Amino acid sequence: MSKENKIGPKISRLRELRGMKQEALASALGVSQQTVSNMERSVEIEEDLLAQVAQILGVTPEAIQNFSEEAVFNFFNSFHDSSSNNGAIYAPGCNFNPLDKLIESHEENKKLYERLLEAEKSKVEYLERLLKKDN
Repeated sequence: MSKENKIGPKISRLRELRGMKQEALASALGVSQQTVSNMERSVEIEEDLLAQVAQILGVTPEAIQNFSEEAVFNFFNSFHDSSSNNGAIYAPGCNFNPLDKLIESHEENKKLYERLLEAEKSKVEYLERLLKKDN
């Protein structure tokens, strides 16, 4: 089976495009980094896990399933020089400034970081309670 038909490499590439490390995805999923590594080599994954991964990456499960690196490059390569409009990109029905998307992505990453931090704090509190209970 070609790489394009495997769901794992698509997840891996989307994660990388979002600037996320395997460890961050693992923590958000509540699994080990090795589990994420194995998942990213898989041909298929369970539907509910795909939905969780999609939510964490800020995309739909369908976006992961249909992801094509070639389509992404073709999309961006289809635009002409946009320097005359201060970096805004125009396509029929689509008008956005890449800086806005960068800021939006940063805000999403910040929210994810905050959720991960809260999860880690909860784990520490739980472990501290266990230690006190044992002593």
